Amino acid sequence: MATFTTPQFAEDKYNDYMTPKHAWQDIQHLIPKKQIWEAFFGDSTSGDYLKELGFDVIHKDIDFYKNDLGEIIVSNPPFSDAKNILKRLKVLDKPFILLLPCSKLNTQYFRDTFKDLIQIIIPRKRIHFKKLVNGRVPEGWKNSCNFDTFYYCYKMDFKNDITWL
Repeated sequence: MATFTTPQFAEDKYNDYMTPKHAWQDIQHLIPKKQIWEAFFGDSTSGDYLKELGFDVIHKDIDFYKNDLGEIIVSNPPFSDAKNILKRLKVLDKPFILLLPCSKLNTQYFRDTFKDLIQIIIPRKRIHFKKLVNGRVPEGWKNSCNFDTFYYCYKMDFKNDITWL
């Protein structure tokens, strides 16, 4: 789940942008067979998708900042809180794969927190998220996205620092 603050969505107070199943299918060969904590609950489909792909997944509607579960975090966190999420992940110091806008790479807080420690997986095409407001897709919403995302990976030890799908 994620949010963004482009003018089109500036008044949107919701962080609920759900990950499509293909986003996890596309990288399933790169996700280690460890216990995954899908740390951001959303509508629960992301955790369900990872389970369908054969992963052992912990996916509960609990506070990310007060818990530390699983061996690896695989998630699409709320974009609006990325700075705090990344700080917490640095403290947890466990492997992760996060879907975040490619523009996060250019932020000072990202550089300060993870410079030289991140590997990136670049999707074949733009990922289109499903928006939810109060648990429902808003009327007229089309699954289209006006920004690109990367999979940001920490402690994954891939052969290359950049992996193109």
